[in-house]
Amino acid sequence: MSASTAGQPQMTTLTIAGDRTGLGRLVIIICAVLTVVSALASLALGAAGMSVADVLHVLQTGMFGDRATLSPAAAAIVLDIRLPRVCMALAVGAALALSGAMMQGLFRNPLADPGLVGVSSGAALAAVTIIVLGAHLAPVLPEFLMRHLLPFGAFAGAMASTALIYRLSTVDGRTSIATMLLIGIALGALAGAITGILTFISDDQQLRQLTFWSMGGLSGATWGKLLAVLPLMLPAFLAAPFLAKALNRMAMGESEAFHLGVSVQWMKRICILIIAAAVGSAVSVSGTIGFVGLVAPHLIRTLIGPDHRSLLPAAALFGAALLAAADLVARTIVAPAELPIGILTAIIGAPFFLYLLMGRRKMGLM
Repeated sequence: MSASTAGQPQMTTLTIAGDRTGLGRLVIIICAVLTVVSALASLALGAAGMSVADVLHVLQTGMFGDRATLSPAAAAIVLDIRLPRVCMALAVGAALALSGAMMQGLFRNPLADPGLVGVSSGAALAAVTIIVLGAHLAPVLPEFLMRHLLPFGAFAGAMASTALIYRLSTVDGRTSIATMLLIGIALGALAGAITGILTFISDDQQLRQLTFWSMGGLSGATWGKLLAVLPLMLPAFLAAPFLAKALNRMAMGESEAFHLGVSVQWMKRICILIIAAAVGSAVSVSGTIGFVGLVAPHLIRTLIGPDHRSLLPAAALFGAALLAAADLVARTIVAPAELPIGILTAIIGAPFFLYLLMGRRKMGLM
């Protein structure tokens, strides 16, 4: 091994450390501020507008004081309607962005996105199947299992599709973006066909739910639904930072990562589990919302580079802020009607994806 080759991992480590202590931390702080601003704006704006001071007063009194002293209308609007929806938007946005950043690191490809390559399709298919056929299980399953059947079913669908995508698109440790996108198209077509069959046999109530899944939205957010998906989301959020150093080493190639002490196969399995948990839990409560997992990690990576120690938390925070802002626009731009949030993210994300695709083609990476 030459001296220059021997020094390459050390140089990578030094560069990453510099990113971590400098710009990376600044971007994390900025993303955290954006998240707070988006949350407060979502709580204050709507059909019944409120000032930020009034929102903060309702939050403080409702959480730490006597709710009975508040105006019933203000308490209901902030604490019972908007707050669970905002919390759901933050959680789903963070989950999608985190899974996108981890997918891009695992596949070593900046175009990997749960919605584009079929992970969300697998999760949505499992969720739709449970919506239509789950009613037959209600008499035989305990209430606790029925309450968590949808998120865990979506998790299983996301895990199966993620494992399939990785297995089919990765050869000699490298992932073909063309193969990955083709697999995503195939999975999406298969999921669409099965969803069509389920739609055909569904009743009116189930049909309304299936329409929600096809376009994505947060209008059905409740504290109960948020608590139902936390057992899947929280482990993903907590485990991801501990994998950042290994993902940095995986970026140099599987062989190099192995020689640097990374258990490559174990790392793949853990990443697939985390991606599936994040995407499955998000899809189970919001339907299919595309492009958040592509746009947020890519923009953050452009600012701070590929260091996952900064990239993962910054992308999660930016994804949370992005989806909260998108949800605010979706429910106010055509008020009193509400635009499905999946349509809004597609309007923003599809041109962004085409821009990235054209850029990679010009650089000869396609």
